[in-house]
Amino acid sequence: MVSLVASFAATAAPIPLFNTYRAEDGFTNASISLAVVTYSVGTIATLLVLGRLSNHLGRRLTAIASLGLLLLGCLLLLNVYDLGTLLAGRLLMGVGAGLASSSLTSYIVDTAPNRPEWLASVASSQGPMLGLTLGAIASGALVQFAPWPRELIYLVCAGLLVLAAALIVISPETAKSTPGAWRSLIPRVRVPARVKHLLPVAAAVFLATWATGAFYQAFMPALVADQLHTYSPLFLGLVFAAYMAPSVLGAPVGGRFTSAAAQRIGMTIFLAGWIGIVAAISIGTLALFIAATVVAGAGQGIAISAATRGLLYDSTLADRAPTFSTIYLLCYSGAAFPSLISGQLSNAFSLPQIALGYGGLAIVATLFTVLAARNPHPDTISTVGNHDDPHRHPDLTRP
Repeated sequence: MVSLVASFAATAAPIPLFNTYRAEDGFTNASISLAVVTYSVGTIATLLVLGRLSNHLGRRLTAIASLGLLLLGCLLLLNVYDLGTLLAGRLLMGVGAGLASSSLTSYIVDTAPNRPEWLASVASSQGPMLGLTLGAIASGALVQFAPWPRELIYLVCAGLLVLAAALIVISPETAKSTPGAWRSLIPRVRVPARVKHLLPVAAAVFLATWATGAFYQAFMPALVADQLHTYSPLFLGLVFAAYMAPSVLGAPVGGRFTSAAAQRIGMTIFLAGWIGIVAAISIGTLALFIAATVVAGAGQGIAISAATRGLLYDSTLADRAPTFSTIYLLCYSGAAFPSLISGQLSNAFSLPQIALGYGGLAIVATLFTVLAARNPHPDTISTVGNHDDPHRHPDLTRP
């Protein structure tokens, strides 16, 4: 869990620096959006090709490799003065985050205790949110108050990644090496047949919520500065954290309901937050913007953890890496494609208009979730077989 949090803390480090890059290096909103897209594309490509590698090489080796790639990304971002360097650093971080998304999350589920039953899905789905929260706040504070504002946060993250790698080295392996590593590199996206009917709604949840996270990365720095007239790097980190932190706190709430009910509740709250966000931007009210961000973040946490819980239903050790690869492939697709489109549109449309488009996406995803959310089918378990698998995780859908 420490390694997963450290990994995503590193990926959040550049966010409070985006306005610095805009002011000092002439980066545009479209450039910042392209950096978000580059990171997401690196993650997507890694999940497609390397997402099942930890099943064959073991969790530890792939986890350490992911931390090493993130470390290289941090070192490259120490010297950002042109767009090419920023994109290269974010690409490396994307590849590292993609490998971490499948290997470290699977590692967490492998080692999670059986009680409470929702713990594995909450820890694996919300660990990245916690890391993003801590990384954004720490980065904002160091950029605003510490020496070397453009470099120190990357050095701190590099140190944390080295520490995380050391912890992985001394941790027990949960997936022994097996043949087929080269064959696993052939891109294949799958979830177990028993939960395939859950995938469309889960995709809507992941796409809409992660698109919002990408919106906050790409456009929130300029939005807060230009529309809400606040320029503090620490405040930028806190605003981003206001979306991510309630996700971590909201996730256990969803464990009190079935996965379908929790997805409906979470997405309804998420949409209510988006209505407040659009209203706050329209009237220029900072307090409402923060409050609505917190509401949207809480809804995100409930919905994402519930969707993850459903897809992990009755999972075996072999299921987990490809399932998490599918989950994060959908998540990062939600971050990448809307960012790519909105980044191009930012040259012709204002930031409030772009925010309105993301609000429309939230409406569509929420309506689909409310109408189509389903629970796993308990009566299908007997047809799956392999009941004596010692690595089969307990039912993660019941609270």
